[in-house]
Amino acid sequence: MEQLCLFDSLKEKVDRAIRLFQTFEEMALRMSQKGYYLAFSGGKDSVVIYRLAQMAGIHFEAHHHLTTVDPPELVQFIRRDYPQVVIDRPALSMWQLIPKKQIPPTRKARYCCEVLKECGGEGCFTVTGVRWQESAGRANRGFAEILGRNVKKRQEIYLNCDNDELRRQVETCVMKGKRVLNPILDWTEEDVWLFIRKYQVPYCELYDQGFRRLGCIGCPKASFKNRVREFERYPGYQKAYIRAFERMVQVRREAGKTDGNWTSGEAVFHWWLYGGSKSESQIDGQMEWKDLYETFPEHCTGREEGIDMAA
Repeated sequence: MEQLCLFDSLKEKVDRAIRLFQTFEEMALRMSQKGYYLAFSGGKDSVVIYRLAQMAGIHFEAHHHLTTVDPPELVQFIRRDYPQVVIDRPALSMWQLIPKKQIPPTRKARYCCEVLKECGGEGCFTVTGVRWQESAGRANRGFAEILGRNVKKRQEIYLNCDNDELRRQVETCVMKGKRVLNPILDWTEEDVWLFIRKYQVPYCELYDQGFRRLGCIGCPKASFKNRVREFERYPGYQKAYIRAFERMVQVRREAGKTDGNWTSGEAVFHWWLYGGSKSESQIDGQMEWKDLYETFPEHCTGREEGIDMAA
């Protein structure tokens, strides 16, 4: 009985997701002759929205933004099982970006996401696999949104419900911004896996090897345990980060900026990996975030992002 209820609930969510795709397709085609711009990371949520778009029978083109720190198995999976997905290469690799920004990517300084992952879909109606369950920060996201430019963060998101009034408002809104569709916003992780099993959707084998997220290797948003595990599995990426941090230190010195305790690429890497909470710190004298703000004020704006993107 419980299993039947789960499938009934999933069917309702699938039907609504398909209706959302179909509701805004005309607008997506007005914005781009290819239709929706589907942001495809290769993760479990991405393969679900890809299949839903196919089931909806709408026009779309899927794009994967190569970050240069993707798990090799993920890139191979996309090329093998989703050959129609367009793979876009960034203008700068992560290893070039770190010395350019002169600061490591962190939870509060996520310039890498903006440059490597969020730069596509200009002028298109973008589809994402964002879900409320993933984080508290996504609780105010809507099924269909207009992300405005040059406005305060809380005003960027246009909240919605699935009705005709929403369609009218989104289609006639004159705000300059990016239109986004989040068709599986209220899906749980269980919903996602039920859908994948039910419709036999191809997914990356890393999930069967204990991975729960397939983001960039070393992503500071991941847990400490996962980051350590990733670097144990992919030691070449750890070496690449250390080389990039070494170049970053050299660039800072050439610019006349103080080192703090970032005396080498190795030292920066240890601060970056172990220098978070007290329970995770393993090296004496490593920087806390307050030390970073004091030592490198030119990169810190006091906002949540913690970095001036114009730097």
